[in-house]
Amino acid sequence: MNSKTMLYILKRILLAILTIWVVITVTFFVVHLIPGGPFTAEKAVSPEVEAALKEKYGLDKPLFQQYITYLKDIITEFDFGPSIKQRGRTVVDIISDGMKTSATLGLIAAASALVIGVVLGSVAALKRNKVIDRVIMVITTAFISMPSFIMGTALLLLGSFVLNMHTFGDTAGGLILPTITLALYPMAHITRLTRSSMLDVLGQDYIRTAKAKGVSGPKIIFGHALKNALIPVITYFGPMLAYIVTGSLVVEKIFGVAGIGKEFVSSITNRDYPMVMGTTIILASLIVIMNLVGDILYKVVDPRITLE
Repeated sequence: MNSKTMLYILKRILLAILTIWVVITVTFFVVHLIPGGPFTAEKAVSPEVEAALKEKYGLDKPLFQQYITYLKDIITEFDFGPSIKQRGRTVVDIISDGMKTSATLGLIAAASALVIGVVLGSVAALKRNKVIDRVIMVITTAFISMPSFIMGTALLLLGSFVLNMHTFGDTAGGLILPTITLALYPMAHITRLTRSSMLDVLGQDYIRTAKAKGVSGPKIIFGHALKNALIPVITYFGPMLAYIVTGSLVVEKIFGVAGIGKEFVSSITNRDYPMVMGTTIILASLIVIMNLVGDILYKVVDPRITLE
């Protein structure tokens, strides 16, 4: 790894850190500037009790002092504080529990979307303008156009009335339909990306030269074309992985999956400041990190790429 590559990676890491800091800062001040407070919904809370609660959670201090303390706790201890509504539990513990389900759901969906998308995209490119190509394009266009809440609702009805599945949630069987719902859109997008990129690669001079030299079709596809065609897929896969690993908020709500999405929605409705900030920062950080990994992987996939 030369010095130019190292400099590029260092710049991207610094930019990622700066982006996460901006997310933390904006989230903190926006949440605290919203009218009302986490204790306004409490029943019959006297001013004395509210003052005591604010003191307990450090909300009685000046806003900028709260921000410095919050930032320091994140950097030094990775501590997002205690949840205001889920008494006795910290934000990190709640997010960790939710991520166990969301990560399982998301990783399976991401892997399925990648494998199926690359295979279908390659087949469509090799069978360009034939029936199978048109069928694949029509199906993927439908999946891209259909919002996740419609797809999830349709699959929920299918599972309940046609397949006689009446239980969803965190069990292995209950995660099947949520996984399919999460995987359909990225799978369709990867299929179209792979097809477009594969068609472009198959038209390159080195592919025609390989064919002229009598190189076998599978070797051309898997040894030359597919590797270069995957570069746009890697561009998309990084942020996509972060998105579906955290779990779609709508999909988790539809199927009753106890993941990070469910906790995020609950924290907003309950005005649980530490929980809202913690989940927002974690989700945003995952997207930033996945983008960083995707950028670095460009060089691994194609050493000819010049990093600046």
